[in-house]
Amino acid sequence: MRYYGRVFRPPSEAYSLILQATIGCSHNKCAFCSMYKEKKFRVRPLAEILEDIDNARANYPLIERVFLADGDALILPMETLTTILKHIRKKIPECRRVGIYGSPRSILRKTPEELAKLHSEGLGIVYLGLESGNEEVLARMNKGETAAEIVGAGQKVKAAGLALSVTAISGLGGTEHWQEHAVDTAAALSAMKPDYIGLLTLRVYSGTPLEKMVKEGIVTPPSPKQLAYETRVLLEHIDSEGSVFRSNHASNYLVLAGTLNRDREAMIAKIDAALDGKERFRSYVELGF
Repeated sequence: MRYYGRVFRPPSEAYSLILQATIGCSHNKCAFCSMYKEKKFRVRPLAEILEDIDNARANYPLIERVFLADGDALILPMETLTTILKHIRKKIPECRRVGIYGSPRSILRKTPEELAKLHSEGLGIVYLGLESGNEEVLARMNKGETAAEIVGAGQKVKAAGLALSVTAISGLGGTEHWQEHAVDTAAALSAMKPDYIGLLTLRVYSGTPLEKMVKEGIVTPPSPKQLAYETRVLLEHIDSEGSVFRSNHASNYLVLAGTLNRDREAMIAKIDAALDGKERFRSYVELGF
């Protein structure tokens, strides 16, 4: 297997074979993100990708999941993607699921029929970054798409029969826009009704445009208690029946886990307990910061 630069994958792909189909991110301009900055986006030669699949087969007797990296492998042409998926199915027949990051742009470029075709060839789940449902926050963070476009992309993934995992970032609106960030993000998630929702917590990385915004006072990162209250407001407004909700990333000060809408009140009760001092927030040291 050949890997170029730092390799990132969703937490749920921790035990997957990571197969680099593209290098870097096709957008790579989000103000909050420090991933892929040392890479210039490019597509790997198909022959190399297929060879990596062959090498993985030769070295691992059991491969149950494969994740296609880097940041937006779904941008690949249909012929390339179907060739990769067919080769995975041929060489790794025990593989139960292939996952992929998909930007709103790359999803919207694919027709419904093309997404359904990818699903039939073995693609099982698409990971989509919403980050915020608020247009002003998305524009400030240079996400590159509107909330409506991201919602449309998510709905398109689900309509094709693919599982959809969506991430949002608690605190991305800062203390200045926390309420509209929470309410609008809940609305966007409700419109998509993802199979999985991952709520991360804002972290200000050195060298990013967001760091400059924080230093200039444009964005003020919320405290753990403020983040908890923001999450409470999001949960109060969300209606996404059946979505598995997780706020258990390394960045989260308070671990929440449940299935919406069933476990909404239990998660809100845990937030209230933390706000009342009866539940402990994780410390900066525990989070690894």
